[in-house]
Amino acid sequence: MATLQIAANGNSAARPAAAAPAAPAAMSPLRMWAAVVGSTLGAFMAVLNIQIVNASLADIQGAIGAGTDDGGWISTSYLIAEIVVIPLSAWLARVFSVRNYLLVSAILFLIFSVACAFAANLQQMIILRAIQGFSGGVLIPMAFTIIITLLPKTKQPIGLALFALSATFAPAIGPTIGGYLTENWGWEYIFYVNLVPGALMVGMLWASLDRGPMNLKLLAKGDWPGIVTMAIGLAALQTVLEEGNKEDWFGSDFIVRLSVIAAVSLTLFLIIELRAAHPLLNLRLLVRRNFGFGIVANFLLGIALYGSVFVLPIYLTPIQGYNSEQIGMVLAWTGIPQLLLIPLVPRLMKRFDVRLLIIIGFALFAASNFMNVHMTGDYASDQLFWPNIVRAIGQALVFTPLSAIATAGIEQENAGSASALFNMMRNLGGAVGIASLQTFLSKREQFHSNILTNSVSVFEEATRDRIARLTGDFMSHGVSDQALASHKAVVAIALKLRKQANIMAFSDTFFLLGVALVVALLASLLLKKPGQLSGSGAH
Repeated sequence: MATLQIAANGNSAARPAAAAPAAPAAMSPLRMWAAVVGSTLGAFMAVLNIQIVNASLADIQGAIGAGTDDGGWISTSYLIAEIVVIPLSAWLARVFSVRNYLLVSAILFLIFSVACAFAANLQQMIILRAIQGFSGGVLIPMAFTIIITLLPKTKQPIGLALFALSATFAPAIGPTIGGYLTENWGWEYIFYVNLVPGALMVGMLWASLDRGPMNLKLLAKGDWPGIVTMAIGLAALQTVLEEGNKEDWFGSDFIVRLSVIAAVSLTLFLIIELRAAHPLLNLRLLVRRNFGFGIVANFLLGIALYGSVFVLPIYLTPIQGYNSEQIGMVLAWTGIPQLLLIPLVPRLMKRFDVRLLIIIGFALFAASNFMNVHMTGDYASDQLFWPNIVRAIGQALVFTPLSAIATAGIEQENAGSASALFNMMRNLGGAVGIASLQTFLSKREQFHSNILTNSVSVFEEATRDRIARLTGDFMSHGVSDQALASHKAVVAIALKLRKQANIMAFSDTFFLLGVALVVALLASLLLKKPGQLSGSGAH
């Protein structure tokens, strides 16, 4: 296990060759796979918790007396803590040892999951969710690190396929689980659901990870300027992305101030990391061809992955009147096929060029979005079925090969930095995607609404006939005042126009997601085969 404790360090540039880790084969296969499965189960739960809570946010807000505007902080606090801790995980694993760090984080995640169910008000919920996010966020990069350091190169596709279940399957199935639990058991159970798999995770990690010494002296030698600027910058950026649309972006002094703080802090972070003798993250990995283009494709994958999960519920709720359980059933078809396909991907990677799998995956994921660009008022679960199936196949084909080819050639001492950057950029892509799509939806709805409204005039005979028919309908259904019935007719037409404008805006949004995935496909065309990589960094 000393292998993993050394490999978790992302500061390879300043370490001598003598410090290279021993071969991972020293660990028995049973314990090695127990560590991989246990850690990926933790990553699955951490990602699942984002979507499972979002699906029940309205119920939570009502239960703790939070307003619609303030209730968004229930999710935002978790996401801020998660995105800040991901880059810190490799260094903290060196300080406290991988076993201690993972086990304590996993146990804290479970404790604060249960505590969230007992939150009495918004302030308590925000604090508890932040701690839950800070502990749960550790599980994501550490699972990735364990896979690319403990497993032999030939077995890594299997480990990455398991990790793909957390990265792509969990966001898809989260609303299904959240909707079912909320509708049938109550919102508290979305937090209790972590207990059983969490206990299994802790047991597997406890049995598989060797004890290792803590190295608290590293706290004094830590890259504290980098840590502070990174934490402030990412927290400010995440807040801007989460709250920007609600606050009218740069029309808000709050958003402007946070944007300046984020820009200054992250710029300083980049300068510090490139100059520091012992940087928190080895940013020079980004200039490596496969890792750099892999990060770009992964960022765009995050935009589409989390963006599509965000768009469908807000379409189905107001337009089709679906409740959270019905929405979950629609989204289930983006998850269930992945559960069947992802285990087969490692076999496909042995038979086909991994770049081909990535290209096909991105092409299918893009096509699934383009299939939704001609939406109408009756476009609901039946019409979304095949686009969701195509999307599921595409996602299943993309993630494991992309992770494998991006990290091919990454030395074990750089595994921590690679894991942090790869996972952070996907999550950041999701935050950017959701924020962008919120604004894009609003702007496109206004655009289509203006066009449709201008085309409907009381001077048009067709419009007058429509108002007259609706007025008659209202009067035949109990409205005795003709003026009131006429007013209701005008309102009904306005609502119809608003609904149609919304539907057209959602069609445009799916088109935008498809374009983002086409760009990701183009980035993946620039990847090299792992065997063609130069240098001596292969595992």
